[in-house]
Amino acid sequence: MVYKFRVILDAEDDVLRDIAIKDTDTLEDLHNTIINAFGFDGTEGGSFFLCDDNWQQEDEIPLFDMGDVPGEQKTMADFKLNDLLYEDQTKILYIYDPFVNWTFFVELAAIESEDDSDEKELPALLFAHGVLPEDAPVKTFGDPISKDDIYGDFDDDYDDEDFDMFDGDDSFEDFGYDDSY
Repeated sequence: MVYKFRVILDAEDDVLRDIAIKDTDTLEDLHNTIINAFGFDGTEGGSFFLCDDNWQQEDEIPLFDMGDVPGEQKTMADFKLNDLLYEDQTKILYIYDPFVNWTFFVELAAIESEDDSDEKELPALLFAHGVLPEDAPVKTFGDPISKDDIYGDFDDDYDDEDFDMFDGDDSFEDFGYDDSY
């Protein structure tokens, strides 16, 4: 079978690529196809993240084994596309270069038999739209914290007068403190 994917950069401007690849290829093959389609040099690592229909990130599948015990962690090379993606599970997130987080939404858009497919050489770039920005789009995680009132409506029952003892030139002698040690 031939899997056709739409790969969209998570950015304000529309930057996307449509690619075709065999369903028996691995996630590592998909990684290589994506970096070639977007013009990356491939010197950085990446990870795929399984996700639900709302793009909520789940399990990570890295390019390299970064576990504590060598060989224990499964990598992209261990997973065939048809093991993870099919008609009911079509979405996966891809992060290239985890230091700057180029983030892509990857969605399985079509499944065709190899006989019916127009693409005879796979993997293939089918369509390109938009220009990749020079730098990865900046990610903002959550709402920014307001510096105006970091405690909100917090009330601790203290008044300004409670802190009067610290004003002026008070010394600890008034409290019976002996600093001769």
